[in-house]
Amino acid sequence: MTITPFPKIRNLVQLYDLLPDEERITVDVLRQIIKENLPDYCKEKIAYHVPFFYGNRSICIVWPATVPRGGIKSGVLLGFWYGNRLNDVDQYLTHGTNKQVFYKIYQTAEDINEAAIVKLLKEAAALDATFPKRK
Repeated sequence: MTITPFPKIRNLVQLYDLLPDEERITVDVLRQIIKENLPDYCKEKIAYHVPFFYGNRSICIVWPATVPRGGIKSGVLLGFWYGNRLNDVDQYLTHGTNKQVFYKIYQTAEDINEAAIVKLLKEAAALDATFPKRK
């Protein structure tokens, strides 16, 4: 049995070409919510083959199940890098086994609760602003 290595993803077009329709739509919706609600100094890049958002430090990541090593079997994971430091008063995020990254998994774009995500993004951005700026 030959194992085909996962291709190196360098941009969103390559990622979207690999994703099934439902994951592609979910990733796109999550990316738009994140980009609209993070401060202007925050950036997006492809890291670990997936969309990754950062400011002074890492903020969040959008990981579709199709991309290996995300730890999920289906859907799209929205992970907050410093989720353990967020208040998350609505207890929206799953704590899982990782002590730092808290997340939510969406099976479809219809599952996305934009208001809850916006609230968490604002909190994550406020936390990020307390970290020293990157050099």
